[in-house]
Amino acid sequence: MTPDGTPAQNEVGLPAEPDVREALDASARDAVARVVGAHPGSPLAWAELADHADSEGRALDAFAYATVAADLAREQLAARGWEPGSSVPWADEPNRAYLRALDAQRRAAVALGLDDRATTVADELAAADPEAPARIASEFTPTQLITIVSPSDAFEPTYVSSEASASTEASVGDPIAAPDAAASNGDD
Repeated sequence: MTPDGTPAQNEVGLPAEPDVREALDASARDAVARVVGAHPGSPLAWAELADHADSEGRALDAFAYATVAADLAREQLAARGWEPGSSVPWADEPNRAYLRALDAQRRAAVALGLDDRATTVADELAAADPEAPARIASEFTPTQLITIVSPSDAFEPTYVSSEASASTEASVGDPIAAPDAAASNGDD
């Protein structure tokens, strides 16, 4: 990007997808597949689907969806003059679909034990925008897994063996006598 916010001469980016963005914003998280069905050529829709699968721990699905998203993005970028290894800046919002897809593909490859593929995709992501991995981690976090604890599990009593509890039991000593107000001489 140039100082005035316009893309540099050699930077190429993905086209904006306002219809897809609107459809994703209006859809429930579990309805992303319908958005992909309505917009099968959208890297953004596929990247969202990859992130959704990743958030549910479905590494195989996430890898497949992210691969499609990255391939579609590469095709669209190449049609606009991009060459592999060239910059695809995070600052240009439409490019985030490609960068997120690469990151989702990398995470899924790690989970699947595809270490060489994970390294290749990580290198491609770093070549596209060296700051993108940190930006994705700090700004785009819908893929974080949250452990859901049912109320019955949260309040399930924990029993400790009598040996373990012997050292933690409170001891009861002699009761303390109640003060006798008549015996008090007024001194504190």
